[in-house]
Amino acid sequence: MPVNILIPTALRTYAGGSDSVAVEACTVGEALDALTSKYTDLKKHLYNNEGALRHFVNIYINDEDIRYAGKNATPIKDGDVMSIVPSIAGGVAVIDEDTAATVDLDHDEILRYSRHLIMPEVALEGQKKLKAARVLCIGAGGLGSPLVMYLAAAGVGRLGIVDFDVVDFTNLQRQIIHSTANVGRPKLDSAKERIAEINPYVHVDTYEVALTSENALDLFADYDIIVDGTDNFPTRYLVNDACVLMGKPNVYGSIFRFEGQATVFYAKEGPCYRCLYPEPPPPGLVPSCAEGGVLGVLPGIIGVVQAIETVKLILGKGDSLIGRLMLFDALKMKFRELKLRKNPECPICGENPTIHELIDYNEFCGVTHQPQVDVGADFEITPLELKARMDRGDDFVLVDVREPEEYAIARIPGSRLIPKATVPERLHELSSADDIVVHCRSGVRSGAVVELMKQAGYRKVKNLVGGILRWSDDVDPRVPKY
Repeated sequence: MPVNILIPTALRTYAGGSDSVAVEACTVGEALDALTSKYTDLKKHLYNNEGALRHFVNIYINDEDIRYAGKNATPIKDGDVMSIVPSIAGGVAVIDEDTAATVDLDHDEILRYSRHLIMPEVALEGQKKLKAARVLCIGAGGLGSPLVMYLAAAGVGRLGIVDFDVVDFTNLQRQIIHSTANVGRPKLDSAKERIAEINPYVHVDTYEVALTSENALDLFADYDIIVDGTDNFPTRYLVNDACVLMGKPNVYGSIFRFEGQATVFYAKEGPCYRCLYPEPPPPGLVPSCAEGGVLGVLPGIIGVVQAIETVKLILGKGDSLIGRLMLFDALKMKFRELKLRKNPECPICGENPTIHELIDYNEFCGVTHQPQVDVGADFEITPLELKARMDRGDDFVLVDVREPEEYAIARIPGSRLIPKATVPERLHELSSADDIVVHCRSGVRSGAVVELMKQAGYRKVKNLVGGILRWSDDVDPRVPKY
């Protein structure tokens, strides 16, 4: 029978650009076989070398995870919708009445929060809970910007922010807490000033450090709720594990292009992040926002959802997203909800946990500390060296492995566009007898392509160190940076 498989943005490149694919199947396994037979490049992103579904890819039939049904043997009925959900990017009270009783509101605060105070779900008692609450936000970027601004406006008494980055022009399209005048300043300074303008009654603690296994438990100790506004897998697993070990709720959000996810991971009441994604994707498999882009208003929507869930946890009102994953597609303007279940075999919150302390999360996620892919000095070329070869009139092929949208923004003269995802199927277009230089935006994607070409027998191939960004710095500043 026909079944419609919804393809997430991150995998559409490998499914002919389709957001959904219809196949004939009676079980999940048959549907996936039909899908990967039609789109062979998709198979390696869904299955490991042993032919098993990867742990960072979840399959849902309607809103049920197949891991808790029949797995690949899960039957498909007429009208069922199958979703591929890879990892990208009710009434639980956290603040008790005794804690709320330790604070008071002055006349100015009563006026400021009056629209809350007349709501029976909040009232004076709830506003005192908000003032007594302590919330730590990891990141002052796309998600952190609307999050801390709304929490400050709502009257959360103490906000902590962890970030060690500076404001960049590329941030301004979405990180609304920062302004043009703040470019070059630490994000924490910019954020703290803006919060003070919104609500001077909020106490703000800033931590200009990278969150690590060595400092996470100390940083989290003074806060009731942790909100994850990060954009990388090592920090997400670190935040999750620290929250589980300390018994704190983790308000989660992630974004990519036009899609977002949000939920609340709280091991005391439901699943944690590892229950959903037991292991991270291999480095480079899931593109970052810097590589794939993100709609500027999308983090506003997801960040506000995180703020709402945080407020609900503080008040102890409503149905929390604990046990539910909210998916948002901005292009279709649709929200969907999937059920999340606690995994009894989860290594940190399951019945027999094997993780009892924080680990090396860069190692766990396979992330090195080197921004460049190490292809070896013999397979690298600098922009100045490339320019010298051009000036001499040397015979070589310059391959640009970025996406067409990036190629339209800026390009190096004489380059030939072959997007990274299409390189394996188009490798025959490049002769191993030619001298070949490969570049991308920063040298990371092109480094991976050079490695692939080396394995395929190419020996006269080089990676442009620093990519087109360094070309703009060292050779031609007329080439715009993005």
